[in-house]
Amino acid sequence: MARKKMSLAQKVNILRASVMGANDGIISIAGIVIGVAAATNNAYSILISGLSGTLAGMISMCMGEYVSVSTQKDSQKMALISERQRLDDQYQEEFNYVQQKYEDQDIDPKLAKQATKELMDKDALSTVVQERYGFNPKEFTSPYAAAIASFISFPTGSVLPMLAVTLAPAESRILATAIAVLIALLITGYCAAILSNSNRLKSSIRNAIAGLLTMGVTYIIGQLLAH
Repeated sequence: MARKKMSLAQKVNILRASVMGANDGIISIAGIVIGVAAATNNAYSILISGLSGTLAGMISMCMGEYVSVSTQKDSQKMALISERQRLDDQYQEEFNYVQQKYEDQDIDPKLAKQATKELMDKDALSTVVQERYGFNPKEFTSPYAAAIASFISFPTGSVLPMLAVTLAPAESRILATAIAVLIALLITGYCAAILSNSNRLKSSIRNAIAGLLTMGVTYIIGQLLAH
C-alpha cells in the first residue's frame, strides 16, 4: 500500500514545530547556562545545568507539542461531526452560507451561486468546513510528527549556547554566549517569519529581545545568588 504524502500545509506545520523547538532550545538553555555562569565559574556545574535543562526541555517540548496538536486535531474532528449533521438537517442553509462567503469577496452573485453548487456537488463537507472553520478536513497535522520534530529540534538549538559557554574563556564566556545566542535568535526569528508570512525584521528583532530579556533576568538572579 502506497504511503500518503504530506501536503504542503502539513509540511509547513512540521517545519513550524521544528523552528519553534530550536528557538526554545536556544533561549531556554542560554538562560540557564548564563544564570549559572553568573553565579559560579565552575565549568562542570555550568555544563551539568545545561545538560539537565536540555533533557527536561526535550521532554517538555515534545509532550507540549503532542498535546497541543492532538487538541487541535480533536477540535477539528468535532467540527466535522457537527458539520455533517448540519448538512443532513439544513443543507440549503449551509449552501447559502458558502454562497454568501463568496459574495462577501466581491464575487458576482450568479457566479458565486454557480461556484457553490459545483463545489458542494463535488464535496459538500470539505467545502463548508473550509469556509466555516478554515481548515482542510482531508489534511490533519500528525501530533506524533510534531512531537518528534520538537524532540529533535530543541536539543539541536541548545547546542549553540552550550558550546559557547563551554568553549569560551572563563572571563568572556557570558558575553560570547550572549552574542552567539543573539545571532541565532535573529536567524530563527527570520525563519519563523517566513513560515508565518509575517514581517521578517520585526519578527527577528522581537525574537532577539525575548532572548536578551531571558538572559538578562537569569544573569541578574545568578549574580544575586553568587557566592
